[in-house]
Amino acid sequence: MHIRDSNLDAIVTKVPQVTILFWIIKILATTLGETGGDAVTMSWLGETTPDAKPEGYLIGTAIFGVIFIAAVLVQIRAKKFHPFLYWLTIVATTTVGTTLADYCDRSLGIGYAGGSAILLICVIASLLIWQRSTGSISIETVSTPRVEIFYWVTIMFSQTLGTALGDWVADTNDVGYLGAAAVFGGLLLLTALLYYLTSFSRVILFWAAFILTRPLGATVGDFLDKPIAQGGLALSRYTASLALLVVIVALILIFPQKPASKAH
Repeated sequence: MHIRDSNLDAIVTKVPQVTILFWIIKILATTLGETGGDAVTMSWLGETTPDAKPEGYLIGTAIFGVIFIAAVLVQIRAKKFHPFLYWLTIVATTTVGTTLADYCDRSLGIGYAGGSAILLICVIASLLIWQRSTGSISIETVSTPRVEIFYWVTIMFSQTLGTALGDWVADTNDVGYLGAAAVFGGLLLLTALLYYLTSFSRVILFWAAFILTRPLGATVGDFLDKPIAQGGLALSRYTASLALLVVIVALILIFPQKPASKAH
C-alpha cells in the first residue's frame, strides 16, 4: 500500500512519461554526459594528455556538481513538468557522474570494482530509504519536493555507478568499448523482455533499465572520443558533445513529452 503526500493530487508530476522516446533521449543524454565530462576533464583541464590529471577530475566534478545542484533546485521549485529543464538536470547528473566516478576510480585509486561496489550500495540504500520514507519508489509519485530530492539523489548515484560499471567492463579482459556496449545493450534487451513477457515488478525493472542505460551511454561515448590506440574513434569531444546535444534538443522539440501519470 502506497503512502502518499496529502498534496499529491494538487501537484502534477514533474517527470516525463516512460516511453521509447524517454529511453532514446536517456541513452543520448548519458552518452553526452560521458563526452561532455571528458571534454572538461581531459581536453580542457587535462590539456592534451590522453587522460585527465587528478586535479582535472576533481575540478570537473566541482564544476558539474554546482550545475547539478542548481538544476535540481530549479526543478524542485518548478510548478509543472518542463521537458528541457528535466533533461538538463539529467545531463547534469551524467556529467557529474562521469567526473566523480573517474576521480574515485582513478585519482583515489579505489579501482573500478571497488568503486562500482560502493556506488551500488549507495543506490540500493537510497532506494530503500526512499521506499521506507514515502512508501513508494515509483516515478509516478515524484510530485513533491521531498520525493524529488530522493529521486535526484538516487539518479545521481545511479549515473555515477553506471560510469564505473561501463569503465570496469570495457577495460577488463580486453572487452573494449563496443564489446561493453553490446553487454549492456543485451542486459537492457533482457530487461525489456522481462517487462513485456512477465509480471515482474515494473518499478524494479524501471530502475534496472535506468541504471543500465548509463554504462551503455558511457561506453558509446568512450568509443566516440577515446584515442584509436585505446579502441576509440578519436572524435573531437567538443564536436561529439555538440552533435549529441543538437539531437536531444531536436527530439524534445519534435516529439512533445507529457508528464507521467500520478499514482492513484
